[in-house]
Amino acid sequence: MNNRINTKMTTHQQKVVSNIQSFVKQKLANDFSGHDMAHIERVVRLAQLILEDEPNANYFIVILSAYLHDVIDEKVVFDVEVAIAQLHDFLQLQNISDDETQHIFDIIENMSYRKNLNHKRKLSLEGQIVQDADRLDALGAIGIGRTFYYGGHKHNIMHDPNTPPRTELTETSYKQPNTVINHFYEKLFLLKDMMNTTTGKKIAQQRHEFLVQFVKKFEKEWLGEN
Repeated sequence: MNNRINTKMTTHQQKVVSNIQSFVKQKLANDFSGHDMAHIERVVRLAQLILEDEPNANYFIVILSAYLHDVIDEKVVFDVEVAIAQLHDFLQLQNISDDETQHIFDIIENMSYRKNLNHKRKLSLEGQIVQDADRLDALGAIGIGRTFYYGGHKHNIMHDPNTPPRTELTETSYKQPNTVINHFYEKLFLLKDMMNTTTGKKIAQQRHEFLVQFVKKFEKEWLGEN
């Protein structure tokens, strides 16, 4: 556990975070989709960065939600309902209050891009921070790497100029296979304008510009251009 977490939490909360880290590490040990423990740790660090400018946020809830945001995600787990039950039982063992548990579930069940396609879910300040941190890890150089990594994991082709990006997506259509490059147009290029926090918006702008330049160069090279 890093020193910043140590200084922001009680001894009990620090112990809970340590237990959560072990729980998540075990749950995601076999992930090869880009939602592994390395992703989780980056999201936690980004959430901490955003928290520096959000003094009214509940630090404990943000950190726990950042660690737990993928352990009940259908992209990662085989059975979502079982994963939810296991997480609920685990949180009870940590002596976390019912209100804190509900707050965490409200965040991690409603923050994903797909869950907000049909209508925007209302998130607490803590949820907005974790959502921003998670979306920032889908942008920039890391975002490019994760996008191609996930595309390969799902056996999607890299690019097909004859398959245009979809302009209207629903929760159902979003899950249908498409090309890796189309994912930039259908999701990643849109994230910059979906950020909640001032810090998230600032970082997203920088990472967004990197994505745009990469895709322009990729599409030229795909056609054999310099």
